[in-house]
Parts: sequence; structure tokens; C-alpha cells
Amino acid sequence: MEIGAMIRTARRKANLSQEQAAETLGVSRQTVSNWENGKSYPDILSVIRMSDLYSVSLDRLLKEEDSVKQTYKEYLEESTNVVKSNERKSKLILVLTVLGIWALSFIAFLLAHKGVDDTGYGLALTWAVLPVTFFVSSFIIGKRDWFGKWKWLAGLVFGLMYAMSGSVSSVAAANMEMRSVMWPDFGKLPIGLLVSIAGIVAGLLAEKKHGKE
Repeated sequence: MEIGAMIRTARRKANLSQEQAAETLGVSRQTVSNWENGKSYPDILSVIRMSDLYSVSLDRLLKEEDSVKQTYKEYLEESTNVVKSNERKSKLILVLTVLGIWALSFIAFLLAHKGVDDTGYGLALTWAVLPVTFFVSSFIIGKRDWFGKWKWLAGLVFGLMYAMSGSVSSVAAANMEMRSVMWPDFGKLPIGLLVSIAGIVAGLLAEKKHGKE
């Protein structure tokens, strides 16, 4: 069983919610949630406090009977490094996915705009593909509480990216024929911003609801 699962099981056996445990341990509910989901790892002081709060021994809380004998410090450091590595990979995958979809939208338009309904393509991209991509990405950021207080800047980033989506509209096709430059449509920035913020808030609410289980 993973360490986070052991901590969650111990809390539930003690009939405590994440909010109740967090208040007693002196941390935020999000921190307790991150521990239980393997997104971060508690320091040794928090482990001792949980042991007392959940009325379980340190050995039972952190180790399975057949686990390799390690000092608690080594055990915590190893677990923390694994969690941090996995989190960095997840963030990188998310960023590359968003950039990939955004870039492919431009490439697909450049290759197909002369042979398809440019207006239909532009509408589908502007009002479906990109908003859904930005909302889902923001939802993940909010649910996993990535980047701390800086996560709200994702709204501005996605808003700017959405403002540039006008470059793959039917208007862009005309500009391409005339070899002119089309500047970003900053009128779309608030829309992208709101979609992203809505995604982050939805993610935070989903994680909060999960924490009450």
C-alpha cells in the first residue's frame, strides 16, 4: 500500500475528515489532501502528530511489515524525491499538451485553409477546441493545487493564447492572401481568462469535495 493511502486509511479509521485532521495538525486541508494523494509528503514532525491523532504507531502508519528497513529520515527523503519527480513530469506533460494542441491548430489551418470551409474551422477551433483545452488544463491545475498562488496567472496566459486564436479564423485567410500581419484579438482575452479561472475554481471545489470524504 502507498504511504498516502496508509495515511488516508488511518484518518478514516479515526473517523476524522481532512478538515478536522488539518485543524488539529496545524496545516491546511489542501496539505492533508496532498499527503493522502501522494502529491507531497509530510515532515517527520507532522508524521509524529498524525501518529498521536490517529492512535497508530509510526511503524504501522508509514511502513508495511515486509518493507525494507530504513531510518525515517531516509524513508521520508526517498518518498519526497519520488513525489517531486512525478509532479514535475506531470506539469511538463500538461504544458507540452496545451502548447501542442495550440501549435497544431495553427499548422492544421495553414495546411487546410484553402481546401475547407475556413469559417467553420475557425468557429470550431475558437469556440470548442481551445476553450475546452484551456478549461480542462486549468481544472487540473486547480485540483492539484499546482504553482501555489501563481496558479491564477494561468488565466492570463490562456487568455493571451486565446486572443491569438483569431489568427486561425477566416479573417486570417484573407490576411494571408494579402500577406499582411494579423495582430492578436485582445477582445477575446477576457473570454480566455474567464474560461481558465472557471476551470481553476472548479478544480479547487472538486478537490475540496473530495477532501470531505
